[in-house]
Amino acid sequence: MITIALSKGRIFEETRPLLAAAGIVPAEDPEASRKLIIPTNRADVRLLIVRATDVPTYVQHGGADMGIAGRDVLIEHGGEGLYQPLDLKIARCRMMVAVREGFDYAGRVKEGARIRVATKYVSTAREHFASKGVHVDLIKLYGSMELAPLVGLADAIVDLVSTGGTLKANGLVAVEHITDISSRLVVNQASLKTKRALLRPLFDAFTSAIESQPA
Repeated sequence: MITIALSKGRIFEETRPLLAAAGIVPAEDPEASRKLIIPTNRADVRLLIVRATDVPTYVQHGGADMGIAGRDVLIEHGGEGLYQPLDLKIARCRMMVAVREGFDYAGRVKEGARIRVATKYVSTAREHFASKGVHVDLIKLYGSMELAPLVGLADAIVDLVSTGGTLKANGLVAVEHITDISSRLVVNQASLKTKRALLRPLFDAFTSAIESQPA
C-alpha cells in the first residue's frame, strides 16, 4: 500500500492531473467529503488529507510514504528525513516582502533602521533579512497578514503572492522578491528503499506529465 499525503485546495486540484497520469483517481472529492483517508481506484494507493504545513511531518515520520508540499512549507520544515525527487511545477507563486503604500522601505533599509516584519514564514524571513544585513523584529502570525501594516503591528510582511490582488485590495505593495515557490514531491526515505517497486512507476508518470506540460 502506498499512502500519499495531500492538502485540500489549490495543491490538490493541480495534483489531480498528475495522479490521473499515474492511473490514480480519488474515490471521493476531499472538498466535499469529511473523510481524512480517501481510497482510490487502485487498491494499493490511498490519499491522506492533512493540513499543508503537516505534509512534510507525516512523510518524514512514516505516516505517509510520499506527499506533495509547497517549497515554502519545506523551507520552514527544514526538509529533514525527506527525499525530494521532483519539482512538480504546480501551485506556483512568489515569496515577497510587502509594505503599505507610501512606506519608504528602501529608505529605511538604507539608513539601517530596525524593521518590524509580520509573517508565518519565520525561518525564510530571518534568513532573507540576515543575508541582506537588515535588522528586523519578526512577529509570527498565522493569517490575515495584510492587516499587520494597516494597524501598525508591523512595517512589512513576508508572504506568498500569486496575482497580487489581495495586496492591492488592502493598500499594500510588493517591494522585494525573496524566492519563487512551487510544490515538490517528497518521499519518506525508508519507503524509498522498501517500496521502490511501487513508487518508481509513480515517479515516472509524474515526470512524464510534467515534461508534457507547456513551458
